[in-house]
Amino acid sequence: MFEKSTWIKLPRNVLVGHGVLDQLGEAVDELYLSGEPLIVTSPSPMRLAGDRVRAQFEGADTITVEEASFESVERVVDAAETHEAGFLLGLGGGKPVDIAKMASDHLGIGFVSVPTAASHDGIVSGRSSIPEGDTRHSVAADPPLAVVADTELLSKAPWELTTAGCADIISNYTAVKDWRLANRLKNVEYSEYAGALSEMTAEMLVDNADSIKQGLEESSWLVVKALVSSGVAMSIAASSRPASGAEHLFSHQLDRIAPGKSLHGHQVGVGSIMTEFLHSGEKGEWRDIRDALDGIDAPTTARELGVSDAEVVEALTTAHSIRDRYTILGDGITEE
Repeated sequence: MFEKSTWIKLPRNVLVGHGVLDQLGEAVDELYLSGEPLIVTSPSPMRLAGDRVRAQFEGADTITVEEASFESVERVVDAAETHEAGFLLGLGGGKPVDIAKMASDHLGIGFVSVPTAASHDGIVSGRSSIPEGDTRHSVAADPPLAVVADTELLSKAPWELTTAGCADIISNYTAVKDWRLANRLKNVEYSEYAGALSEMTAEMLVDNADSIKQGLEESSWLVVKALVSSGVAMSIAASSRPASGAEHLFSHQLDRIAPGKSLHGHQVGVGSIMTEFLHSGEKGEWRDIRDALDGIDAPTTARELGVSDAEVVEALTTAHSIRDRYTILGDGITEE
């Protein structure tokens, strides 16, 4: 008798479009949350949208975080307890969103995601990424109860953040290949639905790379839709597997070897080119990945990442040791 059960946690409300920031209060009202939020943000998003957000929540308190760290998470937890916040609202890019997500999980209260940059799929996924020293921790947490993504606001974000978000999604190609490989060789549980959704999301960006242009609001709509789909795929799988394989291990290792040189999304994009070559060889789809990244002005080489060939080789040959996750890197590859 089949007794297995699956608990899939997904956002209840996802609002994407022009000017939807002014409907944030309405979207939150439908969640029937108690109390007022603690707004977690950083300086730039606060200047861009802070007044519009606070105007919709009378009595809401605000905390500004300068850096992504466990210390910042603790500050937010303390502030939320002091102000007896009913829920947390993350306003900004990856930093305040990830911090608010981790803090809300610790407190056991709801979390609402209001991204101002489409830089990674953390705006909707059930995972947070926090750096500590020369490493980065990926931590499981509940996904947001609601996501309100204003494409007018997102289109004004620094272009490199948008291209990093695109590259993060395109890397789903190789993440799913690694997931299938781990299922075949190591009997790792695989979800056909989550895998197909993640692949479709990557294909959507690759097929539309030519229409993703700087300052074009339609581009923000396309990227956010892809980021939401990728986050949902991870929620369905209850794992980061649909969007994180060898290319992410490579990026995390590069963070240790050459910290602060480039954005996470750009690093996984370059990692995806290399890992696709390892999967399929010269006749594989690595050129399609490279061309799509190049088409959106994302880096495709070590030089464009601002790192040396030697640093890339070191990261690629040691990435397998970061965590117990089987990928095309296996138990390690040699420099040869």
